Amino acid sequence: MTPSASSLAFVESPVQLLNVLEWAYAEAAPAPGRAPLLDAVPSQPSRAAVRGPASAGAPPTAGPGPADRPSGAASWLRIVVLPPTDPMSRGQLRRMAGLARDEGCEVVWQEARGGRLAPLKALAVLAKDVRAARRVVVGDPFSRYVQLLLTLVRAEELVVVDDGTATMEFVAQTARGERLVRWHRVGGGGLPGRVRELAYAPVSATARRRFTPAAGTGRRVEVFTSMPVTVHGAMTLRVNAFAWTRARFGPPRLTKGTDLVGTSLVETGVVDPARYLDAVRALTLEHGATRYFAHRRESPEKLRALSGATGLEIVRPDLPLELIARRGPVGRTIVSFPSTVVHTLPYALTGTGVTVAVCDVDPAWLTGSASPRARSFLAGVTETARDVHRLPAQTASAAG
Repeated sequence: MTPSASSLAFVESPVQLLNVLEWAYAEAAPAPGRAPLLDAVPSQPSRAAVRGPASAGAPPTAGPGPADRPSGAASWLRIVVLPPTDPMSRGQLRRMAGLARDEGCEVVWQEARGGRLAPLKALAVLAKDVRAARRVVVGDPFSRYVQLLLTLVRAEELVVVDDGTATMEFVAQTARGERLVRWHRVGGGGLPGRVRELAYAPVSATARRRFTPAAGTGRRVEVFTSMPVTVHGAMTLRVNAFAWTRARFGPPRLTKGTDLVGTSLVETGVVDPARYLDAVRALTLEHGATRYFAHRRESPEKLRALSGATGLEIVRPDLPLELIARRGPVGRTIVSFPSTVVHTLPYALTGTGVTVAVCDVDPAWLTGSASPRARSFLAGVTETARDVHRLPAQTASAAG
């Protein structure tokens, strides 16, 4: 780690890297305008308060040039990318890494998957820098690899940036003192799985203690999020209002149509594929949608079926949707199922005149193998979203 890079960040997805850049931008902001540390997420600013509605005919701008950027950029931050194996995620991560380098961050690409020994080799490479870092930033507190790295952390300050709606579950589980488990995960694996869980238990317990430091230890945990959470104990919260995204991109040119946002609820085994296709078809007819922004985990087979059944243009974004939407062109209405974007897009698109709508997931759409938490978690994602228009699941069902 370079001497000036006092902060070390670990990211495993494009959205995590985007949120690290948002955190760095907020961290480097001058003191008078700096985002405050709070104990809950406030109401979002009105769109008109930031910028008037964008004209549909106005060309998108590139945002401030280099002369407008904070002096010193983010040379104090080193970002370690621990890429997954799927090509879509890796492609988006490489593009996000380029944006991070443009901001002055040092970015390191470290393979930690793809073989039985890959995680251990990566750990050996990173161990010295992890121990030396004065502040550590992580994007996925549920990641077993990140939890393993936390056993080496000596820094007193730990920052958790958004990894989507998982942040909501992370804060809730740590408040209840529970084991960190992703909301859509169900038990399985038989005896080998239980043996692995027992072997990993000490690492998981260490991570939980690190995320919930006792008062008086001098250790701090900051949660940097756009999600509606209330922190607890020694945690502090800073709101991610997507200030970097708004400063660098847009406002977007608006089209007359409606855009749909895809989800990986089918791929994670939560929603039945046929029910999902029916819902997308219904929303397309109801709202006159023309484009479907695919989630990076959606399978080509599923997307071909959606396109054939609905006539939608399938768009596979090369960057996180917050950046794609902010750059434009984008529909005047964006419709999504319960997901991260119903919380992030209202921030990223503040002042543009875009309406974000969320369609509830009917419990009948859930698979028999869905987690018991799925229904309440998805309902919570929808109910806590701010500045969005809610669409009942019955609308999609009836239209189908």
